[in-house]
Amino acid sequence: MEDAEGVLRRAPLFDALDDEDAKALRRQMTEVKLSRGEHLFMEGDAGDRLYVVLDGKMKLTRAAADGRENLLSVIGPGEMFGELSLFDPRPRTSTASAVTDAVLASLRDEALLPLLRDRPEVSMHMLRALAKRLRRANDVTADLVFTDVPGRVAKNLLDLAERFGRQEPDGLHVHHDLTQEELAQLVGASRETVNKALADFAARGWLQISARSVLILDAERLRRRARLFRGEALLVRGGTPPRCGARRIITRPEGPKGPSRTARSRKVSRIRGPLRATRRSPPHFRSARLTSLSPPQFRSGRLTSAQPSPRYSSWARMDHSAALSTAGSTSL
Repeated sequence: MEDAEGVLRRAPLFDALDDEDAKALRRQMTEVKLSRGEHLFMEGDAGDRLYVVLDGKMKLTRAAADGRENLLSVIGPGEMFGELSLFDPRPRTSTASAVTDAVLASLRDEALLPLLRDRPEVSMHMLRALAKRLRRANDVTADLVFTDVPGRVAKNLLDLAERFGRQEPDGLHVHHDLTQEELAQLVGASRETVNKALADFAARGWLQISARSVLILDAERLRRRARLFRGEALLVRGGTPPRCGARRIITRPEGPKGPSRTARSRKVSRIRGPLRATRRSPPHFRSARLTSLSPPQFRSGRLTSAQPSPRYSSWARMDHSAALSTAGSTSL
């Protein structure tokens, strides 16, 4: 176990204090020991103190009416929680439980409030800690909306590695001490889906999975996977075709009255398989050759510009190489 004084100095509460003030504040704190799985407080309990983790890990969770749990965060040595009661004396909004055997230092509000009034710099450090937590909550909300499950798994593993990882010759060891169910709650997905993502990462050689830990072999690959949070990009009407893999395209001209009903209803086209002229295709598509209604870059047998003509604004997703092969052929 690391020296308690050194751990406390890493907490935001002690950042603005000199050694003498830190020791005086430490004397007002009481020590709390918890066994693995033991609850410190429950959601809805009255809050009258904050806690700093000296050793071990804690988790904050919220429970739904049907019994499901959402793991909000995992807290390690030097990190602080429960400080919301200082600024908003309402019941606790989460349940705090010990992930491992843990030792905490607690400080009552009555002992801390005079210090905050007399030392504004301490209040600023507390506000920075709250702002950091709010930013993280915003990031988690955005990830749940925009990021797929493998991307969220990679991002959470990197976050755990930054806080609990230890670099060794064979890789980055991350002893997160979470069960498969707890890791799934942290990601915000089912256990089966998270296990499938971990198995895929292991098959690619990015990491090795062990009980309550993971060995990261290629952190850079995980970073790249975590940044793919927008999913497959869909091409907006009138845009330039992105490089999203080989796709053939159909460029439909708009008549004097605007685009056809089909073109209006299909602003984003997804074409798979060979192109075939059907009875619903425009007349110039049913012909065996490109006609004068086709864009200039198609009539010349090659693409002369990546930008579509203003009259032809319905594009499908495609790779530029596929566009060139499609344009060079006179068979539709």
